[in-house]
Amino acid sequence: INAIIEIPTGTNQKWEINKDDTSQVIWEFKKGKPRIVNYLGYPANYGAIPSTALPKELGGDGDPLDVIVLGHSLPRGSVAEVRLIGVLKMLDDGEQDDKLLAVMTEGSPLSDITSVSQLDSEFNGVSKIVATWFSNYKGKDGGMVLQGIEDAGVANEVLSQAAKNYKG
Repeated sequence: INAIIEIPTGTNQKWEINKDDTSQVIWEFKKGKPRIVNYLGYPANYGAIPSTALPKELGGDGDPLDVIVLGHSLPRGSVAEVRLIGVLKMLDDGEQDDKLLAVMTEGSPLSDITSVSQLDSEFNGVSKIVATWFSNYKGKDGGMVLQGIEDAGVANEVLSQAAKNYKG
């Protein structure tokens, strides 16, 4: 599947796909100010899966699905071909906010990874680093709660539901 990279690995500026023009990636604003994550830079590329939307009643936020893309840093706005290997089941202030976990299909040491268990076996600690980062990046009282990491089968179910519910 394709992922649009909104935030490259190592950066902390919060960018997102423009809801009015999905061909653009724009800096996200909150209370009139550009958002900057006040934590370590993102541990992986972060983006969205185009032509997806998961409504609140199905555990989403109505936006394109979030995806964490493991591998080398990619430019903001680029499109990467990725393989889903799992999903971080997260709560954000009590609301479901799952984040798909993927690897680049080419040009990365992780390209042959097909599952979270293989990732953990071959790249010890990576899934823990990502889970720890996403559980803490909003601060001590930021409302992020990790419910667990599920496998590619669950990730593909989430993707399928989000694709069915997309109204583009």
